[in-house]
Parts: sequence; C-alpha cells; structure tokens
Amino acid sequence: MATIWYLESNSPAQLKPKPAPDNLPLQLLEVEQNEYQYNRFLYQLVGTAWSWTDKSSWSDKQWQDYVNSPQLRTWVLYYAGAPAGYFELHKENEQVEIRYFGLSEQFLGQSLGGYLLTQAIQQAWQWQAKRVWVHTCDTDHPSALANYQGRGLCIYKTETD
Repeated sequence: MATIWYLESNSPAQLKPKPAPDNLPLQLLEVEQNEYQYNRFLYQLVGTAWSWTDKSSWSDKQWQDYVNSPQLRTWVLYYAGAPAGYFELHKENEQVEIRYFGLSEQFLGQSLGGYLLTQAIQQAWQWQAKRVWVHTCDTDHPSALANYQGRGLCIYKTETD
C-alpha cells in the first residue's frame, strides 16, 4: 500500500527557490525538437530506481502521441554534457502539472533536486499557469515530499492506494 500526496501552488510568490550548486557544469535545456525515444529514455533513466511502470508497456505510437502533444513540454538538466535529470510539464485549462520529475541515480545526493524543482515550478508559471501541481508517493525518493514542500508547494490531498 502506498501513500500518495498531491501538492499545489496557486501563486508564483509561493516559490521558495533553491539556486544551483556553485561551480558545477550545469545546463538546463528545453527539448524543442520532440523525439519520443528520448522521453522514453529519460523516463527509464530516472524512473527505474523508483519503479515507475505506468508507461513501461507503451507502444511507440503511444509514446509518439504523448510526446507530440502541444500540452507537453520537457526540460533536461545536463551535467558536463550528460543528462542528469529532467521534468515534464503538462498543461490543461491553465493548470500545469509537473508530470515527471527526477534525477538519474548517478546525480542523487549532489543538491541538484531543489534547483531542478525550482526550475520546473518557474517554467510552469511562465507557461501562463494559474495553478501548478504535482503528486508524489512514499515509493519515490525519500526526500521528494520534503523537496516539494521546501519549494513552497502545499499538500491539498492525501490518498492510500
């Protein structure tokens, strides 16, 4: 049984930003040329450690439809040229969901999560959102919930599944 927390922000002023760690070769880029294989790679790179399985049986066509949706945007955090983490934003009716978010295992514990989440929230607000939301569960990284709350997101619903 898993506990799922739903968190939200209703104002950009709620954001408690965390800067990038000093002197690291970081670059955050939006994926502007959709390549469904790259989104699938990122999903597996980050999600395997946390047993993300909701898209593991998807066909190429399902991935193509998902990635090519105008409601989806993807950003990748690179560390010295290697993908260190990513986030996907999904917009629906002026609400932006941080749909997938995380770091690859190699980059955990380097104080990158707070910075990457700050960027995700900022990008969501820049996409003319009136609300930014995300969900996490107790099978995600042990610091996930604290990171979301540390960036100013507030729990609005809790479920057990």
